[in-house]
Amino acid sequence: MIPIETYLIVLPLLILISIVLIKLSNNFGVPALLLFLLIGMLAGSDGFGGIYFDNAYLAQFIGILALIFILFSGGLETNWKFVKPVVFPSFTLATLGVFITAVSVGAFTYYVFNFPFIFSLLLGAIISSTDAAAVFSVLRTKDINLKGNLKPLLELESGSNDPMAIFLTVAFLEKILQPEMSIWAFIPMFLLQMGVGTIMGFLFGYLFLKIINKMNFAFQGIYPVFLLSFIILLYGSSSALGGSGFIAVYIAGIYIGNNDYIYKKGLNRFVDGLAWLSQIVM
Repeated sequence: MIPIETYLIVLPLLILISIVLIKLSNNFGVPALLLFLLIGMLAGSDGFGGIYFDNAYLAQFIGILALIFILFSGGLETNWKFVKPVVFPSFTLATLGVFITAVSVGAFTYYVFNFPFIFSLLLGAIISSTDAAAVFSVLRTKDINLKGNLKPLLELESGSNDPMAIFLTVAFLEKILQPEMSIWAFIPMFLLQMGVGTIMGFLFGYLFLKIINKMNFAFQGIYPVFLLSFIILLYGSSSALGGSGFIAVYIAGIYIGNNDYIYKKGLNRFVDGLAWLSQIVM
């Protein structure tokens, strides 16, 4: 059994190395996420570090938690005035665009690699969505000038395309397990995810502003703890009701970030730091 002191040395050391590489990424124009991935590969069982890790459940839990903070941070930094003109095209890309990507990759895999058709579609669904962490990291840490509304379009699409990708993945998996089942039967699930996630996002965003502006905590350190608990509760509640927790968290971030509330600058800095830590950990 590995002593706990070893974890307390290796993990912060990897994080500190990643933080140093952020500076290098700015100097050389390399996306920070690529350097974080390189650190992980070198530290893994096939790299110099030799760290063996195969706990899928823990990886999923940490990944979900990290993406919650990344999406909420992205929502906080989203200016509604800039993204409002691109809401419809973003939604189209996050639904129809993801579907076309999944089918295109599936068709390519089917004809080129001769995979079974339904397995090819499953592979396409798995890789069909845009990674929000990568998009936010690249667009907001680099001096990238994109024409027109392309930047807010990419950000809004990347933060809202998970429900469609999850819907397609689950639908194709169920089709493999139960060939007689119609894929159209999963459309209500998709609508439920989008609807509940959207409603919960606005509801929790509204409640957060109402509650925090009436609170007068004696210690400023309580505000970040309150916000952290609120975000996680939002994701858990939305998912438990059958909605998309990711959509709920992202929409709540947009709603909260475009309104005034007590200790706003301090909380925004806290969430930004939490999002950076989440990107490194992922």
